[in-house]
Amino acid sequence: MPADKDYFVHESSYVDDDVKIGEGTKIWHFCHIQKGAVIGKGCSLGQNVNISNNVTIGDGVKIQNNVSVYEGVTVEDDVFLGPSCVFTNDLTPRAKYPKGHENYKKTVIKKGASVGANATIVCGHTVGECAMVAAGAVVASDIPPYTLVAGVPAKQMGWVCECGTRLTGTPGSTAIKCEGCGREFKINPNGGLIRSENG
Repeated sequence: MPADKDYFVHESSYVDDDVKIGEGTKIWHFCHIQKGAVIGKGCSLGQNVNISNNVTIGDGVKIQNNVSVYEGVTVEDDVFLGPSCVFTNDLTPRAKYPKGHENYKKTVIKKGASVGANATIVCGHTVGECAMVAAGAVVASDIPPYTLVAGVPAKQMGWVCECGTRLTGTPGSTAIKCEGCGREFKINPNGGLIRSENG
């Protein structure tokens, strides 16, 4: 790594031209950061991570070993991507008939969300702010903020706080308080969860 850089790249990794990497980011063994990628400040990329062309990774993101973030995927701030989780960008791929990057389906992992080990995020969907995807789940629809999902296909199992504590509420209640950190949430009539002004 050149002495004037304020981030770390292991000598076994490759960083293409026209890549932006934020201060304090660490890129470990056998990674490849492709042309046009932007990686924010204070990120950690584990062993064998591939960041494809033109992908944007926010600040404070932790990407564990063996994850490929393909073109068409956007990862916002403070996201956790567990080991060997999978992204896609084409719903109907054919080796003989490539569609080109302009036809990739867009996927967004919103701020503070977590994707568990070996989970698959089918392209064209959004994982909401601070949502949590369990290990091995297959996400084939949008995931609302603060929602905990698991299974194949992934289904809602409850809610989770920004701090990671699973939220519990009494039947018929319209508000939930996190037992871990004290943040407060309101339950919408449609079943969604939003942060309370007091939270």
